[in-house]
Amino acid sequence: MIVAIIGLLILVLACLPQWWVRRTLRRYGTERADMPGTGGELAEHLIERFGLDVTVQRGGPHEDYYDPEKRLVSLSPDHYDGRSVTAVAVATHEVGHALQHHHQDPRFMNRQKRIQTTQRIERFSTIAIMATPLLPLLTKLPHTALVTILLALAGMLAATWVQLMTLPVELDASFNRALPILEEGYLSPDDMPGARQVLRAAAYTYVAATLASLLNVGRWIAILRR
Repeated sequence: MIVAIIGLLILVLACLPQWWVRRTLRRYGTERADMPGTGGELAEHLIERFGLDVTVQRGGPHEDYYDPEKRLVSLSPDHYDGRSVTAVAVATHEVGHALQHHHQDPRFMNRQKRIQTTQRIERFSTIAIMATPLLPLLTKLPHTALVTILLALAGMLAATWVQLMTLPVELDASFNRALPILEEGYLSPDDMPGARQVLRAAAYTYVAATLASLLNVGRWIAILRR
């Protein structure tokens, strides 16, 4: 009973943030004929305005990010072509990351190192979990599977912690970079409350996805217990 309750709590904590982010983006994603431009056009304008050596591309679905190695702002089709509060706010948030990079913000630069560390940890965790059923057969040693599972789980939790540590960078991109720009007149005062909600959702998107990935830990444990 206790295990079931804990599992339900993990499910709620992992899925609720993602649900809130998607709901917020949809809520303010209605196309508006009165918008002077699309999210992609605003991103291009801001890059030119601030003199950034960055390109903008239409990415795939849910591909809103800034790639510092390629100096690339990628916007999903809805946000690249969209004329909505969500499209404008998300585009400005991603340009906010480009501004952080341009100014060599220490938190942003450290975040890139953390992301690379996270990717290595996640690869290690995945390999460890996949190898768990085979190691006892190969080594003939008891408890090998348990040790491997613990290492894999520790790796996944460490990766999640690293991702959560990037939250201040996301909040800075939304509220110290993007929000002041939008307040200059790119959106009407009536649209600013909605823009703030979208910027908050944009900041938490990465964290929400990371929390959802914790469900994979439970799935692997369930599989290995069979």
